Amino acid sequence: MNIQRNLVTAAVLSTLLAACATQGGGYYGSTPPPPQQQPQPEPEQAGMSKTKKGAWIGAAVGVAAGLLSGGDATERRQRALVGAGVGALAGGAIGNYQDRQERALRERMAGTGVGVVRQGDNITLSMPGNVTFAFNDASVQSQFYPVLDDVARTLTEYNQTVVEVAGHTDNLGSDAYNQDLSVRRANSVAAYLASHGVMQQRLITVGAGELHPIASNATDEGRAQNRRVEITLVPVKG
Repeated sequence: MNIQRNLVTAAVLSTLLAACATQGGGYYGSTPPPPQQQPQPEPEQAGMSKTKKGAWIGAAVGVAAGLLSGGDATERRQRALVGAGVGALAGGAIGNYQDRQERALRERMAGTGVGVVRQGDNITLSMPGNVTFAFNDASVQSQFYPVLDDVARTLTEYNQTVVEVAGHTDNLGSDAYNQDLSVRRANSVAAYLASHGVMQQRLITVGAGELHPIASNATDEGRAQNRRVEITLVPVKG
């Protein structure tokens, strides 16, 4: 009887020890191994996906570059205009004035290919180079005269603004050539506006060359968008 009892006890102990080894990875009372570390996401995965980043970048560069000549140049021109008798705007009158001018420009530029962008109190007109100029030329094409006539008419109606005319190019050709071409194109547009009633004192011209693309220069379509002239209207503030 004692022999049978001992055999049963041994069998039970053997079964219990086997169960502990299976469930705990070791015998009862031993320290289990640390859990396996999960792979951490790469920085690209942890943040925005490439698709989202591409969409964000596309939205950002789709906005016109806006004022390029700098605050000091604009302030000097504003003071000169006030000295010349152009009334300065202040407070809520600024936003209301630009609201009305923006509305007039959107109506007159509709269907012309000219984009109208509002950034705070500034308004920028983006004029595509393929309709404004012939290829590799700085003379305004005659078919674009009616559009510039409407721009000039609006600027003379709303004369309490500084007018910056900025030329832009794609990245084909040398930096120096593109810079020169952008300056000549800006000067051509500014000269046309001045000849149609816009005060010379209001005009600032600047060439940006290829430094401010609004689309990829890797495609013909993108380069066409980057060849442009932008006119930015800054209110004269008191």
